[in-house]
Amino acid sequence: MVSPVPGLAVGGAQEVTLGVMGGGQLGRMFVHAAQQMGFFTAVLDPDANSPAGRVSHHHIQTAYTDPEGLARLAQVSAAVTTEFENVPSQALAELAKTRWVSPAASAVAIAQDRAAEKAHFVKCSADNGVTVAPYALIESAAQLAAVPENLLPGILKTTRMGYDGKGQVRVANQAELAAAWTGLNNVSCVLEKMLPLALECSVIVARGADGQCVNLPVQRNLHRGGILAVTEVYEGNVPAALAERAVTAAKSIANGLQYVGVLCVEFFVLDESHPAAAGLGGLVVNEMAPRPHNSGHYSMDACDVSQFDLQVRTLAGLPLTQPRQHSPAIMLNLLGDIWPEKMESDPIFSKVLALPGVHLHLYGKAKASKGRKMGHLNITGATVEQVRATALQAAQILGIEAF
Repeated sequence: MVSPVPGLAVGGAQEVTLGVMGGGQLGRMFVHAAQQMGFFTAVLDPDANSPAGRVSHHHIQTAYTDPEGLARLAQVSAAVTTEFENVPSQALAELAKTRWVSPAASAVAIAQDRAAEKAHFVKCSADNGVTVAPYALIESAAQLAAVPENLLPGILKTTRMGYDGKGQVRVANQAELAAAWTGLNNVSCVLEKMLPLALECSVIVARGADGQCVNLPVQRNLHRGGILAVTEVYEGNVPAALAERAVTAAKSIANGLQYVGVLCVEFFVLDESHPAAAGLGGLVVNEMAPRPHNSGHYSMDACDVSQFDLQVRTLAGLPLTQPRQHSPAIMLNLLGDIWPEKMESDPIFSKVLALPGVHLHLYGKAKASKGRKMGHLNITGATVEQVRATALQAAQILGIEAF
């Protein structure tokens, strides 16, 4: 692997280009952050109309494993990052032969495999005291037959290519488990014990090549249908002791990977009054994403340094500062469900924008569909009460379920 970039020049006469694998909305927001700091940008994505490709200086329209496309990206870029975890890790490894790449292919490969991911969490738990949900790996009929009863009811998840609730099936007993595994074509899976949840939260950390690690505040998240719907970030959104433990665990997980870049770690906060939560310590690590995360979008308007600013800094070898949240914030995910069926017009954003403290971010996607992330709405204000009232009013206008 090529050595870390020692700190790329910003604002000078020399053109310095940062590359990103993937052209989705996360890549688009990275591109905007990089350009704001004076960098040129290059996006590799097969879609001619990718949100990031449409706003970047260079758009290399090839498959992620295309040798010519990778060579072109390496030619124009001083350093390369990724905007989603399912970019083939071998492509990142190929780029790393000649360019600084963060996060490293090895870290992305672990995040792409639930079994490897859980093994890493278990390894780190000795240092941070945060465990994982009880689970079993199922790769064969023998392993299926050997699943202990105390893991049921549970959630069967494919070890690869699962996100936003995809590749997941809830099962109540052995018969449903066997049918679900067959329905998933007998691919490698992990069965997780279903736990009683009080709430869900996440922590975004940024770690530099020098080992310095900073974090955004702990985010309280609400999912619907496996897709993030609402994120709330303000003092007291999560009990202080649990928030401190979550931050410590997230940094431990990043350090254990020798990670460089932005990493999101998601957690379950358990209902400890339920017998099934016994012995798990109240906080369980769920999964990680080796990139900026939907739950960190509020940082664009509520913090002095956003998650995308941190991504640019870690990639370019620039100093990291501890982000400061200056306003309570709520983020509403804008899915294609709220768009008119015929796409003759956008939802009623003019009414929403008349509300105080509302910040609209749309991703430049021409076609809306159910469950597709089209944008997000950040609401900030002087008090938590004000922010919640405005967010609920915006949700009502847009036809989003109250929270």
